[in-house]
Amino acid sequence: MPNIAVELGKQVADLGVKSAYGEPQDVDGVSITPVALTVSTFGGGTADGGEGGAGCGVSIPLGVYVRREEGLRFEPNLVPLIAVAIPFVWVTARALARVIRALRK
Repeated sequence: MPNIAVELGKQVADLGVKSAYGEPQDVDGVSITPVALTVSTFGGGTADGGEGGAGCGVSIPLGVYVRREEGLRFEPNLVPLIAVAIPFVWVTARALARVIRALRK
């Protein structure tokens, strides 16, 4: 009976830095390296009827490193930043309003 954790470990051995940083590309004499935030989760288990496992992953493009003659510069991708910031600000403002309301009573 194979160990599920060992099998998952073999399958995800290439994850890590390779999943967060893409291969550098040369475009018109400029070197571009894409950068992403990556998260992977896995789980497994056994029971009387058998064994199983599952996993999922998320990758959010953060931006690119651009190497020109002037030097290296990070250029962010603003779409994911805005997509995360809007709900975060809304939840924070809502929680703060509730705390203030509770303190007034």
